[in-house]
Amino acid sequence: MYADFFDFITDYVGHMKLVNGQTISDYIVLDEVDISEKRHLCVHVQTHDGPVMKLCIWDKAASNFCQKFKSYGGTPSVLLVTTVNPKHIGGTLALATMSSSRVFMDADVQPSKDYLEWLSSNWDIANRVAAEVVTKPEIVTLGEIFSYIKREDSSVALFECTETIDDVVQGSAWYYISCGGCNSKAIKGPTSLICNSKKCGKREVTGVAQYLTKISVYDESEQAVFVVLGDAGKELTGKHASELVASYFESNAGVDVDHCVPVPQALLDAIGQKRRFIVKPIEHLEEKANPSRGFEDAAGDMVGKASERLESREAKRPKSG
Repeated sequence: MYADFFDFITDYVGHMKLVNGQTISDYIVLDEVDISEKRHLCVHVQTHDGPVMKLCIWDKAASNFCQKFKSYGGTPSVLLVTTVNPKHIGGTLALATMSSSRVFMDADVQPSKDYLEWLSSNWDIANRVAAEVVTKPEIVTLGEIFSYIKREDSSVALFECTETIDDVVQGSAWYYISCGGCNSKAIKGPTSLICNSKKCGKREVTGVAQYLTKISVYDESEQAVFVVLGDAGKELTGKHASELVASYFESNAGVDVDHCVPVPQALLDAIGQKRRFIVKPIEHLEEKANPSRGFEDAAGDMVGKASERLESREAKRPKSG
């Protein structure tokens, strides 16, 4: 049996329950000095009647959160944050922003408007779970995840599993070149790299190598392939993909710049290790990949930021990420 799981980047939309420990009300005041000094703030958020999640908003995204929060005449209710990663913080599952994360509230974009409309009609449903309840990932086997995927009533879910890394899948690139600004796949233009995101639209970008690594894993129940992207790759090897790519070209000065770097030893060293993963089952990547485009293009497109996805989802109710 074969499946793809992404332990990475996704978008989150929901309603705010707590902001830095304060219950959402008309009188909430943010301590911007404290937030600036700590470089982050913590928001408890919930999607529909799902579990309450802890969302850690860092650096520029935290500053943008404060600005948007103050700009509303009343206290906003809905929060949409792009490109967040699942993390273990204090023994619980949390979501954390990345450098490219963007913050939207209430009426900023269509998905947040759609969610606000749902919230206005479903306050009783939205408030069934106490604000202080923070979810922990469900610990499962691969077999249980496969069974969950097959269920017709399955919804968005995060699972924790402990797997042994059996191999690094060969035959396809273990990295892709991203736009240095938004992490979407960069493509070759006439004279330079161009961002593949319609919303980013930069004519000339600095390419940055990002992890796009398929690893074979197994436990006592099943075997699967995980696709490791972004920070998850750094946690696996201790190095950014850009470091490994740069190191290869420094050691092989005569190699053409378009040469695909072979799988580095830092990744191969992970074979045989037992690691804990937080995974989100999604549609099988190969179903999205046109054979003429291949794995790298399909996955690179999927890492495109929500600034582009927002446009295509305007008519749909947003789902948790």
